[in-house]
Amino acid sequence: MRAAYLFWVIFAEAVGGLSGFLTRGGMKIYADSAVKPLLTPPAIAFPVAWTILYALMGISAARVYKASASPDRTKGLRMFMLQLAVNFAWCFVFFTFREYMWAFVVLVTLLLLVVMMTLYFWRADRLSGYLQIPYILWLLFAGYLNLGVWYLN
Repeated sequence: MRAAYLFWVIFAEAVGGLSGFLTRGGMKIYADSAVKPLLTPPAIAFPVAWTILYALMGISAARVYKASASPDRTKGLRMFMLQLAVNFAWCFVFFTFREYMWAFVVLVTLLLLVVMMTLYFWRADRLSGYLQIPYILWLLFAGYLNLGVWYLN
């Protein structure tokens, strides 16, 4: 059932792409003017990392969608949608509004939602849960970067 994988991956990538497109002006201002913390990767690393992470999210969601019906499957897919919405919102708080402290609060909320989603995914389909580990690690790193930007600016 390739259609399920195609749908979920395209859906996740589209949400990420749309948030990037809508906040591109704020991203430029950030890139040009914000003081960034030590260990900030080059700008090209971010779209590459996020493209991979959204693909992993989509693959996981497709696997969970195809899994046997269960409360964990249902909760996992709901949590997927919720964390994706919060992920989308973070871009606006951070790049468009440049509210770095509030962006960090949103990011911590996102991290908690992703951990919950990962647990539901893992119960519904083990591999789907494991595929979220890079996302969790990236969010931890993003938290460091976000907090550093807030502190330095």
